[in-house]
Amino acid sequence: MKILVVGQGGREHAIVWKLSANKQNEIYCAPGNAGISALAKCIEITKIEELANFALKESIDLTIVGPEVYLVNGIVDEFEKSGLTIFGPRKNAAIIEGSKIFAKTLMAKHGIPTANFQVFDDPIPAQKYILRVDRPLVVKADGLAAGKGAIVAKSKQDALKAVDDIMNKKIFGEAGNSVVIEDFLEGREVSVLSFCDGKTIVPMVSSMDYKKAHDSDIGPNTGGMGSVAPCPYYSKEISEYVYHEILLKTVRALEDEGIEYKGVLYAGLMITRDGPKVLEFNCRFGDPETQVILMLLETDLAEILQAVFEGNLSACPVKWSNEKAVCVVLASGGYPDPYKIGFEITGLEKTKDDMVIFHAGTKKANGRILTNGGRVLNICARSHSYKEARNIVYDAIKNIYFENMHYRKDIALNL
Repeated sequence: MKILVVGQGGREHAIVWKLSANKQNEIYCAPGNAGISALAKCIEITKIEELANFALKESIDLTIVGPEVYLVNGIVDEFEKSGLTIFGPRKNAAIIEGSKIFAKTLMAKHGIPTANFQVFDDPIPAQKYILRVDRPLVVKADGLAAGKGAIVAKSKQDALKAVDDIMNKKIFGEAGNSVVIEDFLEGREVSVLSFCDGKTIVPMVSSMDYKKAHDSDIGPNTGGMGSVAPCPYYSKEISEYVYHEILLKTVRALEDEGIEYKGVLYAGLMITRDGPKVLEFNCRFGDPETQVILMLLETDLAEILQAVFEGNLSACPVKWSNEKAVCVVLASGGYPDPYKIGFEITGLEKTKDDMVIFHAGTKKANGRILTNGGRVLNICARSHSYKEARNIVYDAIKNIYFENMHYRKDIALNL
């Protein structure tokens, strides 16, 4: 099978790695990175129309889209117009991530558990609302903000500043033209990704990511500094509730709105004292959750994605390992704030059989591998316990170096 993977991060490297287990697959990646280039032919194409033309010219059998921005901008619609097979939701379905307001309104209308919220397209009424409310709040930009568009406000002053930053100072650009202000939820977070073919929804193994930049969940939000799978706090009882009251209900709600959802439906959940509630929906594989999830997948990934496209997911058994997987992100110093790139990475050759290094922000230059992003590498391992997988990962990190390398020391600690 000829497969095209769109994207250039650790998530895409994990997808390519999993697909490469089937030696019959011929894999391309656009644009890819230094690590991906060892498993796939990387092509310097990023525009949707050019990607579609490439897929037609090369007779690509299946395209898999990583980044949400492509999905929200309609890459699936464009490929389908050309008769191409592509995995992911169409533009009218990807809005579940592209607009927080759409997602929250859908949940409220269809009784899907989530935090109480208000929507504002003017900063003055938003700030007046904050002054009237005496409880912790979260302020969210409506549109895409690279996973950083939610600001937890510990005080009224923090919430007022968040509205000013998002709506007046435009720290997230046009994504902040409108905001959702919702009640802060307490509990444990879990990520539940599912394969969905429009009718059938099949949850993947649960996972948990570490969003804050520093140990003990301190510092600014990032795209994710590490992850584990399965989530240790996600019981069978909770998973049954989530399947029926959140995942299945969301697919039916979208169907009622005239939207067929095909692809990955990613529910970011908070397990509260009142039960699981949705923090957000994403329309794609998570990053760095995909890295640990795919390490535990035992079924051929391309077969599953093909079944989703064909609307035949119910006939495709999806099997998972019972082991534990851990991922630690090595980031550029300063991330998620401004950082420098172009530093040589050493020690990558000192890998062991029980671990995998997924490249995120890397590039090749003159035979060397250099840093080329905020999140640079994902060091991953699977084993019979979180502790053993964690030990493998942190032992491997001792061999790797690049200038200003930063990572959390507490991923999977005490699980």
